[in-house]
Amino acid sequence: MVNVKVEFLGGLDAIFEKQRVHKVTVDKEDPVTVGDLIEHIVSTMIKNPNDVTIFIEDDSIRPGILTLINDTDWELEGEKDCVLEDGDIVSFTSTLHGG
Repeated sequence: MVNVKVEFLGGLDAIFEKQRVHKVTVDKEDPVTVGDLIEHIVSTMIKNPNDVTIFIEDDSIRPGILTLINDTDWELEGEKDCVLEDGDIVSFTSTLHGG
């Protein structure tokens, strides 16, 4: 089990009941990975099934969403395989803005 802070920025909070910051507990045996966190977000936090495609594409975070783990790009941390620890901060920021 791991407790992390998850931030949805750049308009993503719209699909998470307009709440930007969430304290999330992923109740799974260690190690808990970012992939586990993503599964948890999709299965328990996105209320409208139509909103899943805003966040996920091809079983990963949708292109155009910057994903940071403790302020480091998740690509440098192993993406979905990155192991999370209590107190980590995972930020998802949409870089796609309407105009």
